[in-house]
Amino acid sequence: MTEPTATQPVTVATYTDYPTAQRAVDYLSDNGFPVDRVSIVGTNVRLVENVLGRLTTGRAAAAGALSGGWFGLFVGLLLSIFTTGSSWWAVLVAAVLIGVVWGAIFGGVGHAMTRGQRDFTSVKSLEAAEYGISVPADLADEARAQLTRMTWNASQSS
Repeated sequence: MTEPTATQPVTVATYTDYPTAQRAVDYLSDNGFPVDRVSIVGTNVRLVENVLGRLTTGRAAAAGALSGGWFGLFVGLLLSIFTTGSSWWAVLVAAVLIGVVWGAIFGGVGHAMTRGQRDFTSVKSLEAAEYGISVPADLADEARAQLTRMTWNASQSS
């Protein structure tokens, strides 16, 4: 096996969760380490989809109405800039109501067209089994020393 060059990345520490790896990099930053040369590398990455609940046509229409309302508010605000007199609020309200109605229609019809192929809502995320802190080989000893101090200081304060 060949010796790494000064710029090749070397893993100096590994953690089981991302927030701990993030705290380690923050510790390095607080202690003057050149963190612009640090990487957090997740290994054994998997996709996790957490199911939040059942999705009905009514819920899809409600979500569409909410989304359409926000879009209508945006459009209404833009149009009200060019409205003279005191009728600007009527333009704003009309745009929001139109957005709500069309959003509900598109949300409900869009869900109904799937014919039950996906009747649930979910949130997807990527999770890694392990998070490694990588630095260029020429900085590895310094990073290891600082992270060892971090671990030692944490054990002393608890």
